[in-house]
Amino acid sequence: MASFIKELKRKKVLFLMLLPAFIYILIFAYIPMAGSILAFKDFRYNLGIFKSPWVWFKNFRFFFISGDALHVTMNTFMYNLVFIVVNNFLEITFAIILSEITGRYFKKITQSTMFLPYFISWVIAGVIVYNFFNYEFGAFNGIMKSLGLPPVDVYNNANWWRVLLVFFSAWKNVGYGTIIYLSAVMGIDHEMFNAAEIDGANLYQRIRHIILPSLVPTMVLLFLLAVSNIFRGDFGLFYQLVGTNPLVYDATDIIDTYVFRSLMTSSDIGMAAAAGFYQSVMCFVTIIIVNRIVKKIQPDYALF
Repeated sequence: MASFIKELKRKKVLFLMLLPAFIYILIFAYIPMAGSILAFKDFRYNLGIFKSPWVWFKNFRFFFISGDALHVTMNTFMYNLVFIVVNNFLEITFAIILSEITGRYFKKITQSTMFLPYFISWVIAGVIVYNFFNYEFGAFNGIMKSLGLPPVDVYNNANWWRVLLVFFSAWKNVGYGTIIYLSAVMGIDHEMFNAAEIDGANLYQRIRHIILPSLVPTMVLLFLLAVSNIFRGDFGLFYQLVGTNPLVYDATDIIDTYVFRSLMTSSDIGMAAAAGFYQSVMCFVTIIIVNRIVKKIQPDYALF
């Protein structure tokens, strides 16, 4: 404790800069963890969180006995896994392409255009998707009809959404991830590129032997951070784009949307808390296992 106080006095300006982030994490991440006990209680508004009676694992029964637990869990896991693979591949590809573009203004315009969807809410994106894919007056079916092809009922076809959800996840998030990878590419020592050019290395060889190996630490870090939430779905993406359409639940239902619909019909806060607790445990177990694997392969890349 004495050493910490001494360090605090010596670097008080740095700790003061850290204080807002510490307060933010404390208020929005650590204090709400006390609410996790709702997963084991029969919550009553007149008694509050801590005085409500304990029911232990009864709140988990609804989720698991319903028969949908495994299905929505696998949907959540598989979609997030595909999002991680596809988005990271596109982010790395675009980062490398942008790093090789010499036109200054073209590069800035391209970066801004790619980054713009990140600031568009899923509510707006849902309206865009609906007006584009609507069966009766959507632009997509208008194009199909003009080409003499039959219209496609996207909102009643589950297979379409397996592709569309991946596409729109990339559309919204790839620009942000590209900036991160582009910063990592820009941080590579340019003397390595100069030496490679002198040795006669072409563009492909520079990418393969210099850029990609240099990006591995960033790739592993972002992968680990993404894996830590692999059982938490992007509620805005799935709910705002798909909505409450039972015909496509088989392909689009994830834990978050399933619990939301259940909460809207039953108002059972304990059940929702139990599902959230289940997600947290699954994410915790996953990140521990994946981090342990990374630590055995390359200890320097592990989170802890």
